[in-house]
Amino acid sequence: MRDFQGKVAIVTGSGQGIGRALIERFTDEGMKAVVADVVPELVARTTAELRAQGRDVLGVVTDVTDLESVAALRDATLEAYGSIDVLCNNAGIGSASEGQIWDHHVNDWRWSFDVNVIGIVNGIHAIVPTMLAQDTEGHVVNTTSGNGGFTPLINSAVYASTKSAIATITECLWGQLREVGAKVSASLLFPSTRTPGMLNTGIWRPGANRPEKYDRPGAPPKEGRDVLTPTLERMKAAGIDMQFAPLEEVAALCFEGIRDDVFWISYPTDEQAAKIRARAESQIARTPPDYLLGVNLMAVVPKGDDTGDNDDDNDGDGG
Repeated sequence: MRDFQGKVAIVTGSGQGIGRALIERFTDEGMKAVVADVVPELVARTTAELRAQGRDVLGVVTDVTDLESVAALRDATLEAYGSIDVLCNNAGIGSASEGQIWDHHVNDWRWSFDVNVIGIVNGIHAIVPTMLAQDTEGHVVNTTSGNGGFTPLINSAVYASTKSAIATITECLWGQLREVGAKVSASLLFPSTRTPGMLNTGIWRPGANRPEKYDRPGAPPKEGRDVLTPTLERMKAAGIDMQFAPLEEVAALCFEGIRDDVFWISYPTDEQAAKIRARAESQIARTPPDYLLGVNLMAVVPKGDDTGDNDDDNDGDGG
């Protein structure tokens, strides 16, 4: 895509965080945008604030785990704006699992996969056929993470597994779009910034807005578990001054990736490149994945009988 003026973008998980930053960037470029989020209060407040800034936005309460809800999002967008040119499947959650992988409750897996993976599948199923039928240039962006999309943090099995699945789904989507000569392309967004620092998003409160059907014994409260405070404390104890990077840089990265048709949308680092290389070399040589072992200040590793929080998306990215 090169022409953005007047075009229409849907962004799921856009009531706050990276999703809202994407809405702001798209409308800065002259686009119309749809704020889609599962929390009605967030949709109402964010939409009102953005409209007060003069942005052309529509708010639609959307549960990405429900195909009918995503189809209703599509229909509301078409009724209001007449087309869909950019789809950002950005909604995502941290599982809030506890203990080791063999201790994780099955409902943590179900909830995470339903939101992070099936949510994207629903977006593709409900909206991409409309984009193709328009026979105009368009783009699909799926938000993944270096945690799973490249290599996993071993203490975040659930989250990393969902992000790995997103990477594979998007690779297949890109390939099939190319195979049929579509004017629509696809990309993977790895939330990252030029400015050093973590990303302060809702992902730091894993377990928030967890539906009753995914409940489990000992689940975090409805407002979620605060994992930011203990993370900051661990960083401080290690002598590290933790900084937050501006979310606008993630939005700028995403927009430029769409404009330039970049598949792997990310700001690469030497550390991440080394892990990717080590993984590939391990696969080729069939050696143990020793590159996964190391100190991770983003997660609490349980010791003895202490099954602390160790499966949240504490790399600070995500929707």
